[in-house]
Amino acid sequence: MKIAYLEDDAGYAEVVGGWLREAGYDVDWFSSGVECARAVIAGSYDGCLFDWMVADLSGIEVLARLRIRLNQAMPPVVFVTGRDGERDIVEALDAGADDYVVKPLSKPVLLARLQAVLRRHGVGEGLPSVQEFGRLTVDHDRRLFFLDGDAIKMTVRDTDMALYFFKNIGRLLTRDRLIEIVWARSLEAGGRTVDVHVSKMRHRLGLTPEFGWRLIGVYGRGYRLERL
Repeated sequence: MKIAYLEDDAGYAEVVGGWLREAGYDVDWFSSGVECARAVIAGSYDGCLFDWMVADLSGIEVLARLRIRLNQAMPPVVFVTGRDGERDIVEALDAGADDYVVKPLSKPVLLARLQAVLRRHGVGEGLPSVQEFGRLTVDHDRRLFFLDGDAIKMTVRDTDMALYFFKNIGRLLTRDRLIEIVWARSLEAGGRTVDVHVSKMRHRLGLTPEFGWRLIGVYGRGYRLERL
């Protein structure tokens, strides 16, 4: 899933771009509104995140240019900006923005709002059907995992859990939530069942720092899968 990100603050862009990449998005960052507009018109993007105040061409101006050139083919646009006035929000939405998120940004809120916008535009859940993470490939449609090109054999439950983690990279998944989703609150998920299955998943899929992953336990709550 490819995102065009317009932000002229390099430090801010590095942080937010990291959030998006951890969540499985392919991100192109632009500090220039002119370059961003040119790239989106020429390229194929699934969504856009635009800051408002950019020196050469503001986010609103980029949006207007895209609507003229792309019309129905333009990707959904979410504004991420420090301008929090009611008039600003109305202006952006009236100009064709699909959502508006005010800085300072919350990682889970931004990712949730972006995924909601992508879903409304028929782009699934904001994730590609196949994700490539170096030596690891995740095929959501076929429910398969490949490590260095070799298929990994996993039980139905372990597959359900792993796919749920890869749909929620960077988010805390509580034990209760995992039991609801994977075991439907069955009795077999009691005790340390979740911990055991997470440990198996970490080992089988190579979700360790040496391979660019961190699957950490949050004491008393659950687990979070992160890209390093």
